[in-house]
Amino acid sequence: MADASMSDFATWAPMLRSLRAERARRSAAGSVRVAGRIGRAGWSLASTGRMPPPGRVKRVQSALADAGVDDVSFTADMEGTGRTTLHLLGPSPAVEPGIGTPHPGALILVEGALPEPWRRLPEPFPGAAPAPSADLELLERTLRERLPHAIGATEEEISAAEARLGIALPDELKVLYRVTRSRWEDLQGDHEAARDAFMAVGCELFDLDGLRVADAASRHCHWRFAAMEAVSTPPDAMVQGLVGSPGWIAFGDDGGGDLLAVDLTPGPRGHQGQIIMLSHEESVGAGLVADSLTDLVLGRFGAEPGGSGARRPPAVARVNSASLGSIEAAAHPGLEVLSIGVWDDAPLSLAPVIGLPRLRTLTAYPGTLADPLEIAELTGLEYLELGPQEWRVLLDAGAVPRSLSAAAIEVHGDQDPLAIVALANEILGLWGRPRIVRTVLEGDLGPLP
Repeated sequence: MADASMSDFATWAPMLRSLRAERARRSAAGSVRVAGRIGRAGWSLASTGRMPPPGRVKRVQSALADAGVDDVSFTADMEGTGRTTLHLLGPSPAVEPGIGTPHPGALILVEGALPEPWRRLPEPFPGAAPAPSADLELLERTLRERLPHAIGATEEEISAAEARLGIALPDELKVLYRVTRSRWEDLQGDHEAARDAFMAVGCELFDLDGLRVADAASRHCHWRFAAMEAVSTPPDAMVQGLVGSPGWIAFGDDGGGDLLAVDLTPGPRGHQGQIIMLSHEESVGAGLVADSLTDLVLGRFGAEPGGSGARRPPAVARVNSASLGSIEAAAHPGLEVLSIGVWDDAPLSLAPVIGLPRLRTLTAYPGTLADPLEIAELTGLEYLELGPQEWRVLLDAGAVPRSLSAAAIEVHGDQDPLAIVALANEILGLWGRPRIVRTVLEGDLGPLP
């Protein structure tokens, strides 16, 4: 927030005037409070009806860019006379942005911490072998027939790609790139030739510089969502149910943003070098496309299109008015994630899940817990999401679990962002993490027209 334009009330005034005018049309109150979040690529303005003119928001976004700030929340109290107190909230390197809200997102209590599914590495299955359908001669002959004018990669270029990735390319992939190195400049702007290349291979092929390892780090997900995932690989799976793998080499996409990869770490029934697809709409798992690159090129697709990526209950349990009807129904030794949602009956006890060996995530809708202090007995938690009152109980009792790597405050309704930020900073302080910066600006918007 060191940039002068970010700490200049005049930067914010045009947007605040617009928000005040909109609220004044819908309320007879003399004073107005608004809150929101503005980032470089978008914004969310709570407690308002129509959005202000884009130019007034872009003025703030430009100031964000000049200050090197990606995202900032704010709340403003505007009196009928025009006197205004504006609070800027953030950023903090230990806090993820809230999504569609001025309140903070997940609090990262341990620097660099990742949710358990993002730490999971592939299991070794030494018996995995290439599919019988993998045929290097047939693959090369077919590709050369379909792409007679393609320029292939040299052995030096292939070796350079392997050195960059730190992994040896499988033989089928080498054959593919020896036929075509898939550089746009080789096509000399010929879109018809690009379409032919897509049809020849079955995907939009990356050039060698575009090859990448689809490991877990490449599949970013906010803590708040990632902590709710669970991964598993059944004994009959073709594909391991992972976020990513050092053996998934992404070599193209389907034209819609889904990655195709060669799988060098297959599941128990999979084949070395099988072709899998990673959906851009999902954060976990991959689906089998073909048993080999040869099969992909020849249009022979695999028999497990659903893959192994779906969450497999009951590792993730949801207790709420529309799902499981009790904590007892969710409790078992394999439970990893417990989410307690909207609940119409008496508050729930966590006693049935105390001592479960794998429970690592607990989220609870405000008011659903009979005794928040029971959380102190859940010694393996790495992520905890509670309402403000439940956090207050834990903080006052000194009972916040020290096993946590991340946490979040579940906020419903039009709660004051300043109070939520103060609570977040109190939690961050227990781990000595950087607090959310609060900057106060005062100014005068003038009387309403």
